[in-house]
Amino acid sequence: MSVLSLITGASVPVQLVMLVLLLSSLISWYYIFLKIFTLRRTTRQTAEFERQFWSGADLKDLFQRAVNARDSAGSLERIFESGFREFTKHRREAGVDVGALMDSTRRAMRATYQREMDKLESSLSFLATVGSVSPYVGLLGTVWGIMNSFRGLANVGQATLSHVAPGIAEALIATAIGLFAAIPAVVAYNRFAGDVNRLAIRFDSFTEEFSNILQRQVH
Repeated sequence: MSVLSLITGASVPVQLVMLVLLLSSLISWYYIFLKIFTLRRTTRQTAEFERQFWSGADLKDLFQRAVNARDSAGSLERIFESGFREFTKHRREAGVDVGALMDSTRRAMRATYQREMDKLESSLSFLATVGSVSPYVGLLGTVWGIMNSFRGLANVGQATLSHVAPGIAEALIATAIGLFAAIPAVVAYNRFAGDVNRLAIRFDSFTEEFSNILQRQVH
């Protein structure tokens, strides 16, 4: 009645359910650790760039630094780079309208913002799916296993607990594995969704404040 013997002794459909849940759990943990490192790095890079930006550094120097370190630049630095590039490109045009210039600059930053948010939100949908579906997949394996167990009792003259217990225990392992896959995925999803939302607010605030700074430079 060890856990391993219950798994190996389960019927093939129940074993397939367990295998799917175990693979889902392993992939979830891979994404969890990957997302931890990604969000920590993005938060650190955002704080560092905000410190440099608000310390009064020259915008052209910040832009050149962002261009030179494009591969290693943080999300906020890329948003700044796209906005400042668009601003300086159209500002040289003769008779440029201030409203059109700022709209173009905001659109450039918004496009980069969307790309960066897509990167930060990647794999969150997988964690949400595993967290919501895994218990039901495990329950499917449990129901199938219990049905198998009761079908086997049809050939037994007198059913006792010793006849029923192994089959039900095998079936309940599927539910346990489903919960094992779902709980970390749900906890991680809620944590990461909150972190991504806080970063999105910081990006939005910076975009508006940077737009105001650029608009004052035009006048």
